[in-house]
Amino acid sequence: MTLQLNRRHFAAGVSATALAVSAASHAATDKPLYKDASASVEARTADLLKRMTVEEKVAQMMCIWLQKGKIQTDKGDFDAKKASEAFPNGLGMIARPSDRRGVENTQANAGADVGVVNRNPLETATYINAAQKWAVEKTRLGIPMFMHEESLHGYVARDSTSFPQAIGLASSFDPQLVEKVFSVCAREMRARGANLALAPVVDVCREPRWGRVEETYGEDTHLMGVMGKAAVTGFSGTDRKLAKDKVFATLKHMTGHGQPENGTNVGPAPISERTLREVFFPPFEKIVKETPIAAVMPSYNEIDGVPSHANKWLLDTVLRGEWGFKGVLVSDYFAIKEMISRHHLVPDMTEAAYRAVKAGVDIETPDGEAYPNLIKLVQSGRVSEAEIDAIVHRILELKFLGGLFENPYVDAKQADKLTATPDAIALAREAAVRSAVLLKNNGVLPLDGKKVGKLLLLGTHAKDTPIGGYSEIPRHVVSIHEGLEKEAKAQGFTLEYREAIRLTEKRDWAADEVKFVDPAVNAKLIAEAVEAAKSADTIVMVLGDNEQTSREAWADNHLGDRESLDLIGQQNDLAAAIFALKKPTVVFLLNGRPLSINLLQDKADAIIEGWYLGQETGNAAADLLFGRANPGGKLPITFARNVGQLPVFYNHKPTARRGYLDGDVTPLYPFGFGLSYTTFDISAPRLSKASISANESLTVSVDVTNTGKLKGDEVVQLYIRDDYSSVTRPIKELKGFKRVTLEPGAKTTVTLSITPADLAFFDTDMKRVVEAGTFTIMVGPNSRDLKTTTLTVA
Repeated sequence: MTLQLNRRHFAAGVSATALAVSAASHAATDKPLYKDASASVEARTADLLKRMTVEEKVAQMMCIWLQKGKIQTDKGDFDAKKASEAFPNGLGMIARPSDRRGVENTQANAGADVGVVNRNPLETATYINAAQKWAVEKTRLGIPMFMHEESLHGYVARDSTSFPQAIGLASSFDPQLVEKVFSVCAREMRARGANLALAPVVDVCREPRWGRVEETYGEDTHLMGVMGKAAVTGFSGTDRKLAKDKVFATLKHMTGHGQPENGTNVGPAPISERTLREVFFPPFEKIVKETPIAAVMPSYNEIDGVPSHANKWLLDTVLRGEWGFKGVLVSDYFAIKEMISRHHLVPDMTEAAYRAVKAGVDIETPDGEAYPNLIKLVQSGRVSEAEIDAIVHRILELKFLGGLFENPYVDAKQADKLTATPDAIALAREAAVRSAVLLKNNGVLPLDGKKVGKLLLLGTHAKDTPIGGYSEIPRHVVSIHEGLEKEAKAQGFTLEYREAIRLTEKRDWAADEVKFVDPAVNAKLIAEAVEAAKSADTIVMVLGDNEQTSREAWADNHLGDRESLDLIGQQNDLAAAIFALKKPTVVFLLNGRPLSINLLQDKADAIIEGWYLGQETGNAAADLLFGRANPGGKLPITFARNVGQLPVFYNHKPTARRGYLDGDVTPLYPFGFGLSYTTFDISAPRLSKASISANESLTVSVDVTNTGKLKGDEVVQLYIRDDYSSVTRPIKELKGFKRVTLEPGAKTTVTLSITPADLAFFDTDMKRVVEAGTFTIMVGPNSRDLKTTTLTVA
């Protein structure tokens, strides 16, 4: 121990000496050390930090969004003079520079203002360049700013590429695809000058009534971690130093956000420490330990009486202490203020700032409302300047790692050319195809253009295409109607369309009020659809949700959670009337959460769960319906038969799901489920070792054979159960998966690994252990249809 301490002290002394020598060499010149790109990041950070006043340090911890009028003209151009007057000590971050906040509307919400046309690529890049020029050239120390933007399933900015919503990307079970998607997002963001993405969302979602289901990668902690890691790698690469086409990423929301009490957004998370550590923490922990993740965002909710933005145990003890997180903690929008208004934790902004900074929150977003009070908290001694220094050190370090001091500007003329490029659009189509899940097929799919006859397309969203929350307006969204129109022209069949059903008067995600369509209006539309269907040979119905029927509930007057999982409005009425005609009928779902589609499952000839497929919805739908693509996605979340079954997640404890007097406990569709136009056989699992010690790893192998007549994809899924343990364990847990593509008759061997971490759990002392005993190893195409073998840990 003495030797180790001496080595650490020696290393620290060498480091301090190197910093001193470097600083001394720059003292003889006019150029400060922190402006020398050849110096180390640590040396530059330390040099800049020591030059800063308390006011300049606190300024780095603040952001601006609703108050953008302070830094721009009435027309929305950046105004250096106004910025200097409002922020003489500089500013750390600008929120969503692509939007026009501070011009037409200053209403607080989480998305774009209704009816406001936000900045295009050239305008955004020009605005950011002007803002960075002010920060670099007109403030005393010249510290560039973070420019953060949303990018849940595509950069949320006008004209950018829109990919499938997160829940859809999760259905691909394809982390390589997800990495490619977010590489494009990063490229499009950086082309305009943005450098920090508020994504991905890695909330494990165990509550399908919650309006934010669509933003997640589903209900499973392993799938969440793998997909979240792929997203971060796509955004940021594999090194803490950013490449010129990468952006910093932000993990959100830590944590418990995805299982709110009552299914309503921001509700308390009634979750034990064990469940936190075994279900909700692992995606965050995996990504913190395995990627250069730059930022983490705490969640709005409380756990055990403590809101996450005031939870030092969560943000400091666990995130920084146990996992070694080195980046910054960025508050969720208005979350520090909500300690007063929503949680009733503190009486004023000063106390809110105190609780947040003591818990470890580094930056307040979207505006500096509480954190300006940090100056007087330092002056009074309640917060030490050393605590502020530690925070600002992290902020400055990231700005150096991001290359912002050397490259604060972008080529504005190139921003448009790097947006929605042909390769990005092709990837959007591929992602949409790979995200779709075939839930039922009695043989009607794939359709044959020579046999389909007169095809009737039904549903308002067959033309008016929903793409989900946290979206802007892409250059072009291909509707299913457009996709099938092209198909009809190419193959020579007749296509007819009837609106058939409307859900809401509008589908503006950001609008507070939601007006559901009058049932009398839908009754007339249904009657017209049924009449048209009488002469049709094949019917495709587009049903589901839109951006208003399930969404983020960010205010009491802007709700989005639902008490039911059923199809909203008169959609079941339409479906029943069409099914009664006994015509071949396919249902194509566009939605963001699992639905209780019992009638559809009973009566439809085929069902495709498309989720929200992004701007290439129509082209992907045509590819899937007519067999150019074979559905291979799997459900990342369980589908309940009704809300009475909730919770319905697959990895429950042995005593759950005993049964009801008046109902079924089995789900409508299990986690991991998804069909294909071909068939597959997956062999029983073979272990490389039948018995191992607690610290050994092994491999599991299975043979996968395409037993059908078409090329297709299968996702091999590996589940594990600890048969007997000192603490109760789930009946099964996903621990590995692999998506494979096989030609008809082809066979391949899939090998998946099992490590000690896959067998470990938290014992009664909350210590990670692998206990001796037997484990059931299960492999199959979903969480229900599994073949097993036994592993012994000696």
